[in-house]
Amino acid sequence: MEQLNIFGEALPPGSLPPDLMEYHQGIFDAKESIAFMETFIHTVPWEQKTVTMYGKEIITPRLMAWYGDTGKDYTFSGTKYDPIPWTEELLKIKLIIEKLAGITFNSVLLNYYRNGNDSVAWHSDDEYELGIKPVIASVSFGQVRKFDIRHKTDHQNKYSIALENGSLLLMKGDMQLNWEHRIPKSTKPLKPRVNLTFRVIHQ
Repeated sequence: MEQLNIFGEALPPGSLPPDLMEYHQGIFDAKESIAFMETFIHTVPWEQKTVTMYGKEIITPRLMAWYGDTGKDYTFSGTKYDPIPWTEELLKIKLIIEKLAGITFNSVLLNYYRNGNDSVAWHSDDEYELGIKPVIASVSFGQVRKFDIRHKTDHQNKYSIALENGSLLLMKGDMQLNWEHRIPKSTKPLKPRVNLTFRVIHQ
């Protein structure tokens, strides 16, 4: 795995805090990953939402969709999402990820990054419905994108990771309590990426 610091130099393997994050390459092979991505791009009823961040309403610079068990709605940034029923592809991925995470997920947020202009700003997945110390499994298909992490109170304490096609990033422990993360915009021409973040909604 290529890990990067804030200036872009490679960090030694295992630099991520193991109590906060685990990164797994090649959970899905390249061909299967691209097939999943193309299926989601063309079949998911993507939406571009208006959300509230830092007291301002903005249009999300990416497309989104929420799937899950019946009744597992999710509210973040002032927007409520009612779950779309699971698809065959999502259930197949979910089963594989659950074996690695040791957790049964009941929902998943899909994000479609169409190009380098699409992004997600600094945030934590710390909504009430996720409970204390949630485990979130992030699966990436398509274009490699930079994933930045920084401590909430010490912004000099930060990491960057290249999230690869077919990879899994597990976020756990105090990750959402004490840290925040983002997918930054890129000035380079980038191809599409679909990201799935599996979660457990408590109600």
